[in-house]
Amino acid sequence: MAKQLDYHTIRQIFDRFHAAEPEPKGELHHVNAFTLVVAVALSAQATDAGVNKATAKLFQIADTPVKMLALGLEGVTEHIRTIGLYRNKASNVIKLSRILVDQYGGEVPNSRAALQSLPGVGRKTANVVLNMWWHYPAQAVDTHIFRVGNRTGICPGRDVVAVERAIEDNTPVDYQHHAHHWLILHGRYICVARKPKCGACLIRDLCPFEEKTL
Repeated sequence: MAKQLDYHTIRQIFDRFHAAEPEPKGELHHVNAFTLVVAVALSAQATDAGVNKATAKLFQIADTPVKMLALGLEGVTEHIRTIGLYRNKASNVIKLSRILVDQYGGEVPNSRAALQSLPGVGRKTANVVLNMWWHYPAQAVDTHIFRVGNRTGICPGRDVVAVERAIEDNTPVDYQHHAHHWLILHGRYICVARKPKCGACLIRDLCPFEEKTL
């Protein structure tokens, strides 16, 4: 784990991320808050590309909790069977749809606690929805951010909550909204797990990682 970088270095890092990609976007396809919740919940232990392929037809048919319930457990299961843990995930989609209809009038709530009360929705999923749909500067820490944060010293921490807090505490306010997207994309395509692509890295000179590759 690298030591926490100083404010000025972190600002330089995010300045570069911003210059390269001013408006980074999440890669999960969705059409509204409900389909975003479902897509993020389905993405656990699955790739965004795999989820997008599975939900392309599903979201054409069922883009609201009422329509998802009408499709039923078997219908949802059939659409997402290419995704890991699809049976459990299909069950959660039906359960969360029922809760949204019965308790929230079919609307997706915009508080972290309410989102986390939904089956299959953890803190990371809740933060993604808060950030992407309501533009709240919530930081969704996945394996990519955890790796990048600890390698670079941008947001080190021994667990995901500590890394989340480090992002919130140390990222300049004007970069808070997009911080987790920049970090996820950097971890997904450049600062990869086994052989980081340091030669193509925008922040190589600012990064203290000792095992840099060419």
